[in-house]
Amino acid sequence: MATFGESIRIYLSDGTVTGIKFGEIVNKTIQSISCPRLRTSELNNYSEAKKPGVYFLFGQDEETGDTKAYIGEAENVYNRLQDHIAKKEFWNEVIFFVSKDENLTKGHVRYLESRLVEIANSTGRYKIENGTQPQLSPLPRPDIAAMEEFLNYIKLLIGVLGHKFLEDVTTITKKISIENIPLTGATPDSQVVLMTSSLELFLNVNGLKAKAMQTDEGIVVLEGSEAVKDLKPSMPNGYKELRDKLINNGTLVLEGDKYIFKKNAIFDTASPAASVIVGSSISGPQNWKNKNGKTLKAIEEERLQIQE
Repeated sequence: MATFGESIRIYLSDGTVTGIKFGEIVNKTIQSISCPRLRTSELNNYSEAKKPGVYFLFGQDEETGDTKAYIGEAENVYNRLQDHIAKKEFWNEVIFFVSKDENLTKGHVRYLESRLVEIANSTGRYKIENGTQPQLSPLPRPDIAAMEEFLNYIKLLIGVLGHKFLEDVTTITKKISIENIPLTGATPDSQVVLMTSSLELFLNVNGLKAKAMQTDEGIVVLEGSEAVKDLKPSMPNGYKELRDKLINNGTLVLEGDKYIFKKNAIFDTASPAASVIVGSSISGPQNWKNKNGKTLKAIEEERLQIQE
């Protein structure tokens, strides 16, 4: 099956990256709009904001400082946002999705809301403000297929707009094909064809055992990995703050004389991932190794040679 890339067009309504932004996938009906809370009233001037759609409110969790989100649906997105201005304080950005051909119904957006909450909870990247998962609205099988396709486009656009929380942290997605989408099923894996690759890595230092994957976003330390209980004086302050954040948000939990990763954790590069685990400054490229004992540094050097 042939696979193709996607062309995405972003329009900055006032020429700034902090203002209202429009996003669309070329030749597709989906339309997205990102808007700061401060400028929500301006959406009254946009017909797109008066349509049925799904929306995401983004802000900061008061306990951990991490990003959290609320996912909702409405027959008139703008009217619903007025209510959230009054009743929800945490959010500072809204991104919503509608259809340019006006074919989204109340049943469609309720289906999308339920599936989006399910996906967001399964990836575990952001804290989700929704108390419970909305009930999945019944749709005809052709409509389910159409909404699953729409979901793929939402994931694509919201990632481009800066929020990758609908993507699984351990998957590198190379290409997406939406051809021959089946009419049954409601899981992401059954609705798309993903060509993925990953590099499995291991860290074994001072009796600690950790496992990770290298992805397009960096190093993902996997659930179940171990970390030292006490820090050494050589631990850089930046890495210490990163470790403290992981402890505060429940990613690292103390069990006996070790911390255990209770969920996957993304690090930009290999060294902070290794340092948080061993409790001191350590070279990630030199200490993360594949199953054959080859260091990440050697693997990356080989990659460069192959490209020459």
